[in-house]
Amino acid sequence: MHYVATSAGAVTDTPRPPGAGIDSAFRTIYARAADPEAAIPGGGLPAAIRAEVRGGAEGLDRTLDELIEDAAGWSAEAARRFQELDPPADDEGHRRLIRRVVLDGAPLGLAAGAWLQWLTSPGTADEPLFLRILRLYASDVGAGHPGAARGSAYLALLRQLRASENAVPTARLAGDARIGDTAFRLPAMLLLMSRRPAEFCPELIGADLCLRTVGLPPPLTLVRPHTPADWAAIDYSHARDGGAAPAAECRAVAEALAGESAPAATGVRAGFAWTLAALREQHETLLDQLRASFDPAYDMAELIRLRSREGSVYHHDFMVEGRPLAGWLAECRDDPRPFLEVLARSKLVRPGRPLSSPLVSGLVSERGPMFRIFSPDDLAVISRWIETLPAGDANAARTPIAGPHPTNPRRPGEVLARLDHDEPPGPEPASLREAYHLLMGRTLGPRLRDWSLRYTQGWLARSRHRLDASAMPLPRQWGAEGLRPWLQVQHDRHSGDFESTAGTPLPARTAVIDDAVQTALLTLIDGSWLQGFTDYELAASEIGHSLFDTYWDELGNGEPVLNHPLIYRAVLKEMDVDLPPTASREFAQWPGFRAESFELPVYWLCVGRFPRTFLPEVLGLNLAMELSGVGGAYRRAGQALREYGFSTRFVDIHNTIDNVATGHSAWAADAIDTLMAGLPDSSGPGSRTEAWERVRTGFRSLNPPGGLLARRAERRARRGRTRWQPAGPAAAPTREDAGV
Repeated sequence: MHYVATSAGAVTDTPRPPGAGIDSAFRTIYARAADPEAAIPGGGLPAAIRAEVRGGAEGLDRTLDELIEDAAGWSAEAARRFQELDPPADDEGHRRLIRRVVLDGAPLGLAAGAWLQWLTSPGTADEPLFLRILRLYASDVGAGHPGAARGSAYLALLRQLRASENAVPTARLAGDARIGDTAFRLPAMLLLMSRRPAEFCPELIGADLCLRTVGLPPPLTLVRPHTPADWAAIDYSHARDGGAAPAAECRAVAEALAGESAPAATGVRAGFAWTLAALREQHETLLDQLRASFDPAYDMAELIRLRSREGSVYHHDFMVEGRPLAGWLAECRDDPRPFLEVLARSKLVRPGRPLSSPLVSGLVSERGPMFRIFSPDDLAVISRWIETLPAGDANAARTPIAGPHPTNPRRPGEVLARLDHDEPPGPEPASLREAYHLLMGRTLGPRLRDWSLRYTQGWLARSRHRLDASAMPLPRQWGAEGLRPWLQVQHDRHSGDFESTAGTPLPARTAVIDDAVQTALLTLIDGSWLQGFTDYELAASEIGHSLFDTYWDELGNGEPVLNHPLIYRAVLKEMDVDLPPTASREFAQWPGFRAESFELPVYWLCVGRFPRTFLPEVLGLNLAMELSGVGGAYRRAGQALREYGFSTRFVDIHNTIDNVATGHSAWAADAIDTLMAGLPDSSGPGSRTEAWERVRTGFRSLNPPGGLLARRAERRARRGRTRWQPAGPAAAPTREDAGV
């Protein structure tokens, strides 16, 4: 049982409101799913998630129009109810009310839009519907600008209220005891579904449409008039940078998706209805708690309960009404009611006189036994409670306030159990062709994930082979002036090389076509080495924003006419080459591709899964990739294509957007400089020396050595990372030894 406390110290029973405690399963899910490299299992988990969504949805028989009307009506009515609250007149009470509202919205607000983060994959990067989704998502993360995501605006609001201690990285929010469990339900499940996009695309789009229909969360209508913030970003329905209205855009996506099949239509409606039900539950709980918190005794009782576990370890010798204080506190974890009454009449409290009360004066002073036990906010709660206690009889009865009403919040027991359940291992590629196909989606089974990690480790080991003895253009040490001067030198060199080979005969028409065909395995997954930087926190970070912007450019900024894979397919058709869809098994098995042509693209697809693990290597690879053709190779390729009557649009557009002044090459250099400038100028783990070696390895990984010793280093590294084969020198031969 929980309690409703009165300002006289008397309390009445009421069930504990959801949100009490920090042991919620939804918190665990939230923290797990916020990891950019999260390994979310398959097996029975998707079915458990679907059961949670279907079970929590209301009105699945309604049309999308009816659901939208219901959500808009509820949002307006809920906003009115929050605005009608009669908050405390004093400044401190009003500030606490605003902080409580903003903290309750933090789990969702800090991740606003994150559920769209994995819906675009190498296999869907040229599909118009998924490009529209990417366009929506790019607006949410403020493509091209650090700290410009909708969640960044919410973080700024928390910081303004000095309530952001646990907000970065987002996963830390799960441990913030000031936030109720109910606030984690919706964002936790959305983030979890975002890691299984192939199963939950309709539900995620339905949820997104609901949130955009609701717009500014109703509780924040209490905050907006009193607190300056980027409210246009926090309001999920508001267009950004003069773009299209996101609710209308999302509605169009939802209708297109629903039109594909009956199950997809059901999924969209379920996602919408479940999201609306979850919002209602959360906001009803918050509304009740806000009303209860107008009485200072409510907050005092909450504080006692939250601190009781730690406090019960001590105070065994301090007696209160014949019992050790530790015993009283132990009982407060379930019901602080009796102790609140005892405390109100104890010698620690002087009713109506907080400054004279030992609990907020001598005990917590610099020489007191409880120094720094309570934060300034805690002391404000205690003082407000003491101030309202009537002088004289501390047990004087007062009319109890109305506390949170009984609720039965859903708990995702089956979801959490399945999240920790071992997933069936799944397939391991038997060839690079099969690996290429399996890596078209975002979700990896355990064996494919381990295989991808081993393949990446092996490729990088090969790239490190005799690195310092190679003719690598990157300098051996990073200089404080950054890479921009070096970049200009490389551009001049590319131009000089092009000019010096002006008289060299162009390759034959058949050679041009063959090169275009073999290169298709790379160009049709353009940007895939950066796919990990679509993750919400990385996409708006100081380093990752330019990497997301590069990825966004490679896919045409959501416009099919600018989409690089589609532009390249058009060139191939001019050559009478009509390839199957990139994500299909037929594409990977197409006989026109040579086996060795899969090596580099499979590396791209693997390393892009680990944006944190291989951050320096990805930065180096990205620089090598973006710089590789600028000023020389693209111009040479354009001459050959033009000679035989083929479109040069693909190489022309890359020669411009990859430029070394304002284009992808410049962004790539800047991202490396940002990383390096933030590291200690020393040697050893985590230093500039170590990071720079990894950046150089990544740079070389675009074109690693192919000699016998380099290949041997690659195979050794792969065997050393496996979980599925015996470890050590006696390990059985693997398919990697055969070049897989």
